[in-house]
Amino acid sequence: MNQPHLEILAPAGSPECITAAVRCGAAAVYLGADSFNARRGAHNFTTDELKQAVAYCHARGVAVHLTLNTLIREEEMADAIATAQTAAALGIDALILQDVGLARRLRAAMPTMALHASTQLSCHTPAGVKFLRDAGFCRVVLAREMSREEIAACADLGVELEVFVHGALCMSVSGQCYFSAMLGGRSGNRGACAQTCRLPFEPTSAHPRPCSADKAALSLKDNCLVAYVAELAKLGVTSLKIEGRMKRPEYVAAATAVYAAAARGETPSPTEMEQLGRVFSRSGFTDGYYTAKRDGNMFGVRRHEDVTAAAGVLKDLARTYDKEQPRVAVTMTFAADTEESRLTVQDETGNTVTASSEGVQPAINRPLDPARVEEQLKKCGGTPFYVTEVACSFPTDTTLPMAVINGLRRQALETLLAKREQPKEIPCDPSRLPPALPAAMPQAPKTVVRLATAEQWSEQIHADLVILPLRTATDRIAAIAAQTAVAVEVPRGLFGREEQTRTLLKQAKAAGAVAALGANAGALPLIREAGMVAIGGFGLNLTNREALSFYAERGLDAATLSMELTFSQMRGLLPAPLPVGAMIYGHQPLMLTRNCPRKCATGSCQGCTHQGITDRTGTVFPIMCEGECSEVLNSVPLYWGDRMEELPPLDFHLYHFTTETAEQVASVLAAYRNGGKPPAAITRGLYRRGVE
Repeated sequence: MNQPHLEILAPAGSPECITAAVRCGAAAVYLGADSFNARRGAHNFTTDELKQAVAYCHARGVAVHLTLNTLIREEEMADAIATAQTAAALGIDALILQDVGLARRLRAAMPTMALHASTQLSCHTPAGVKFLRDAGFCRVVLAREMSREEIAACADLGVELEVFVHGALCMSVSGQCYFSAMLGGRSGNRGACAQTCRLPFEPTSAHPRPCSADKAALSLKDNCLVAYVAELAKLGVTSLKIEGRMKRPEYVAAATAVYAAAARGETPSPTEMEQLGRVFSRSGFTDGYYTAKRDGNMFGVRRHEDVTAAAGVLKDLARTYDKEQPRVAVTMTFAADTEESRLTVQDETGNTVTASSEGVQPAINRPLDPARVEEQLKKCGGTPFYVTEVACSFPTDTTLPMAVINGLRRQALETLLAKREQPKEIPCDPSRLPPALPAAMPQAPKTVVRLATAEQWSEQIHADLVILPLRTATDRIAAIAAQTAVAVEVPRGLFGREEQTRTLLKQAKAAGAVAALGANAGALPLIREAGMVAIGGFGLNLTNREALSFYAERGLDAATLSMELTFSQMRGLLPAPLPVGAMIYGHQPLMLTRNCPRKCATGSCQGCTHQGITDRTGTVFPIMCEGECSEVLNSVPLYWGDRMEELPPLDFHLYHFTTETAEQVASVLAAYRNGGKPPAAITRGLYRRGVE
């Protein structure tokens, strides 16, 4: 009856899903309020519904985690804090956060609230885990793309680890996808993802043509790690998270029951596994990330037979959660004399209640038997309680109607249930603010040129800083550093490459690089350790002044603002607590992926230089590979060279070159200096229209 030490964390997209999760063995559920959560399409809970959900779960020993896991704009910060304050008043057990600015404010306002770093923070290295731990997070939800070895490297670092074990996989590393935002104005970082990766895509051919509807170069099968639950526990994982706040209660029941059984050391039955596959899958399941078998077998779509397979199991699954299940252990003490009978019930957390009724009477026929009293008291069916121990004390040769004993049991358990439902408010004082940082002194905007390869460099580049790939040979770094200030770029995907990155940063510094660009929480500690100026990349998703202060306090020297902000919203952040800039040219990265879409579809990516994938309209999206990760780029470049007067007064302008030749790089920079006309096909990005 006791819950396993390994937490099973189930999704709750509706009140019915909460019931299914709790009755099928979840130790915790996660759900969203009606704003600031990454599943705006789910049934998100009103304050009254949230209160009822917390009461129901806490009465049954189940924790509740609230998702506040979207990026917060400057003008939204007060409302986000108010939502967190409501959660604190209701006794929510933890808040799941993506926005580090919101985390900074909440750490000051409610220091005892448990803060969990969302997978949207893209944490996948030991340095990243330690960075978030030191920033006040007590749990880190690791990136879904990690192998068992990479997860193990992040364990035992003084913070809880949560791992997604079942459900939908995004093609992009969470928090690093801008595809939906750029193409349709619906931001995955703000809970409005249009699931672009589920649309048809295929590798670009020699003669690009519209993609056929059956291609799925970006659509992954659902994750399933039930076979590795015991291993995950040994690795040091605290919580196993099931995806699915958009899914039906029967799915929640099936997934929760299977993983709860595995956490207890039981092997799920073939019937349970069949039901799990039928209730929802995309051409089956995958364990490719965990086992590091990243290939075409990981990809799949939701077929017609997948949809129809669910119909035959829904009724059976619904029956698995139609009755209350015993979850809470209690002890009972029954004592009686001729004046009064009393039943005292105590739960495992120390809550104690007592019910009383009439006293015993002399027995005429059958005296009261302690064994029979214990038998009656243990009949807790229809409640979430079960009895582990009963102590009885009453005079011999006396009797008491069983109806009285049953009434004492019902009264005591109802009182105990109501007591457990009472919210345990977490102290919150929104007026408590973290220290204010001084604004950075404004300066004329610097020109920062980011190159994808050192071969794009030429003496025609006139820049205040040139950023080269971290893998650039040290003699090349030294040669370019002799002509201009040089930085190196730490890849956004550092899976399993932390030590290599640490070494390369030190070598780059010795060769003359003065700074490094990093777009991940795990990159900043490595850059500071190397003694280099730290510049934050767009992948940090900085959208408010508090987030800028968060990183400034931790050693960031300058920051690139989010590509999802409008120019007007950027102006609202100025003056900022550190120098800030924005990307104003480039094929903007739309996805950071652990799988190369071309390699998984064709068996080879050939370096992916200037190759890509094609969508159903015939549009080609280039792909560039870096280490074990790939970036899907926008089909046309961002261009503002003819509209420079519309830019906010930033401290630097970032030119993000990817597929261009050295001649094209020089030509673009010259066009920006001279106000030249844009190329025939461009985008203005989101700087005017913004995102949902």
